[in-house]
Amino acid sequence: MTTLLPRRATRAREAAVSLAERLLTPHGIDRYLELVDPLLVRSEIRARVTRVAHPTSDTVTLTLSLSRAWRGFSSGQYVRVSVDIDGVRRTRCYSPANSQYGDPRTLELTIKADPDGLVSRHLHEHAHEGMVLGISHPDGTFTLPEWRPDSLLLISGGSGITPVLSMLRTLRDEGYQGKAVFLHYADTAAEVLYRDALTELADDSDAIDVAFGYTAAESGADVHGLFTPEHLDAIAPWWREAETYLCGPPGLMDAVRAAYADAGISEHLHTEEFSPPALEIDTTNATGTVRFAHSGRETANSGDVLLEQAEQAGLRPEHGCRMGICFSCTQVKTSGCVRNALTGELSAEEDEEIQLCISVPVGDVDINC
Repeated sequence: MTTLLPRRATRAREAAVSLAERLLTPHGIDRYLELVDPLLVRSEIRARVTRVAHPTSDTVTLTLSLSRAWRGFSSGQYVRVSVDIDGVRRTRCYSPANSQYGDPRTLELTIKADPDGLVSRHLHEHAHEGMVLGISHPDGTFTLPEWRPDSLLLISGGSGITPVLSMLRTLRDEGYQGKAVFLHYADTAAEVLYRDALTELADDSDAIDVAFGYTAAESGADVHGLFTPEHLDAIAPWWREAETYLCGPPGLMDAVRAAYADAGISEHLHTEEFSPPALEIDTTNATGTVRFAHSGRETANSGDVLLEQAEQAGLRPEHGCRMGICFSCTQVKTSGCVRNALTGELSAEEDEEIQLCISVPVGDVDINC
């Protein structure tokens, strides 16, 4: 009897919710629940800002309380954050900085304001306690293996610290017994995000060491200047045998990749980056016409990705990352063939959803945009 009652109660609640959904069609129960409290919605994830801090002049740290649709994340993953700006919903990708353990309904995001970034600047300047954001389920494969390696090297630069800091905090909470070194690069000590938190992590665990590299300062760092393999020799002489996780600006990423390639151990290097990838674009052999059905506009195919061509035609389609991650720019292609500029794959199906930011027309293409 004790096991049947909870099951019956659960089924009764589910039946009641299903009936309510049918009665409230076409809007659905969530449209009414969000009038009471946006975090009560069931089918979407919402987040309320509970704390705002500015650790440096160009960054903002947001502590978020999540709705019950949130199912947790693995350290290193990212989420898509949506915010309404001037009546248009904008979406960008950010990595949580907190451990995957702890309060399951809390996220911590630290965002650097890009001078050309619409969403990052908006959140930096206007985020406030009580603000409600849209949040996706977590995504991404930049995560620690289920088996924890005996040795780990974590490298970050600038705001790329967040996913690897989440990994480090997770290892601390697990009582990791191997050896882990965290190397973070910044111009100066004043620009190091989470410096106190990193120092506390190293103090709390015999398995964790933290090192700082300053590219502009002459003193106070464990290593100085731009990355070189000698930095790793100094702080983690065993780095060639370690699994390494890297996130940071393109210059740092390229230098570390080159070092691992030269050492013949690229398979031990795992990376995450949110800078646009190099796309294969051929504007010299482009043919055909691109028609944007909803707006009634059309343009000669320039060979650029469809997002660029839409903007060149005076349209303003919704978009986010411009690199094929956030899916904000997804539109329906009613006819024609497109090439994925990342993979080279061709797709000629009718009425299919495509991402404008990485899709290049091959001949005539019609888009519901």
